Amino acid sequence: MGTRFASDHGLTSRMVVTMFLLGLLYVAFVGVLISLGVQAVTVLVIAGVLLFAQYFLSDRIALFAMGGREVSPQEAPELHGLIDRLCALADMPKPRVAIADSDVPNAFATGRNQKKSVVCVTTGILRRLEPQELEGVLAHELSHVAHRDVAVMTIASFLGIVAGLMTRFALYTGLGRSRDNNTGGVPVGLIIMLVSIVVYAISFLLTRALSRYRELAADRAGALLTQRPSALASALTKISGDMARIPTQDLREAAPFNAFYFAPALAKGESLANLFSTHPSLERRLEQLAKISAQLGRG
Repeated sequence: MGTRFASDHGLTSRMVVTMFLLGLLYVAFVGVLISLGVQAVTVLVIAGVLLFAQYFLSDRIALFAMGGREVSPQEAPELHGLIDRLCALADMPKPRVAIADSDVPNAFATGRNQKKSVVCVTTGILRRLEPQELEGVLAHELSHVAHRDVAVMTIASFLGIVAGLMTRFALYTGLGRSRDNNTGGVPVGLIIMLVSIVVYAISFLLTRALSRYRELAADRAGALLTQRPSALASALTKISGDMARIPTQDLREAAPFNAFYFAPALAKGESLANLFSTHPSLERRLEQLAKISAQLGRG
């Protein structure tokens, strides 16, 4: 289902490559486990059921985990009004709208497709941003839905726990002992654990790299849709600065969901410019928005 959000072939190609590499990685992982005698089929069935549930229920799971609740146009008329305008501008179905009672200024979108999606904002971001700034944030989140990278990230993030599930299954079923049940046998449990660690580490880095690029893509698409990159830049600056005023405990509770948030829940002084960050640096995002602003000005 096409929209008026600017297409991003770089994002599409990265999503395809990431999913291909992750699939190849887990095929190799299963092959190693089977060669070591693990009944991997049982674990794959369990993991498949969980993946199925997460994929089809990701929106409800995310709302529940982050304490969000759906709100009607009567409960949040201004928020619904902004999303109505953006959806009309982008020619896309309107997602469900939710609000999470949290002082951490943030927003996220989730769902397997445009018709089964939800956009959620926190009470903290509603209090802090002006309407134009909030519109920029919402355009960013809607672009995630339009580009389908939310669904890809849901699957890619979930696959990272399969290695852990298989390791636990192998150890609990007795494969932690050596193959010959003596000290001279092959330490199967140790091999499984090491292979699992390697698989998890590679999948972790692949999803982090995709996550950083998709945030830049969403900034770009959102800014081009609204034609106000300066409003999105203002929102980014304001939110990043206000993170330092949020209690550390609240930031730690929000941190597990950073890959899906508009801005990472990090205290001031924590570096984003490393392999483990879910978002590009604030400087990189502002630099891109400044270039877009200059291009629109020349137009």
